[in-house]
Amino acid sequence: MTSGYTGERRVRLEALAELLPDHGLVGRMVGGEDPVLWVWHPRTGRQTIIFATPSSRGWQFLWSPDGQDSADDPERTAATLRRVLDLAPSD
Repeated sequence: MTSGYTGERRVRLEALAELLPDHGLVGRMVGGEDPVLWVWHPRTGRQTIIFATPSSRGWQFLWSPDGQDSADDPERTAATLRRVLDLAPSD
């Protein structure tokens, strides 16, 4: 049985995942009952895992290294991820 927390996390991550192709990125939900979003940039090969978690400021997206954005604006997060992953590994 899925908890409300897990369901909300999944909804937030799915909303972000739907926007990724418009930004040239690929995403896949992984983790089963503890969902996270794997994001990959096909041109640079750079990738990261996105977590969605509640905080004192509402739901947040978190990714490595040091990425954080409000889950209330998945469009902005998708654009930010594109900029972060756009850099080639040697940049």
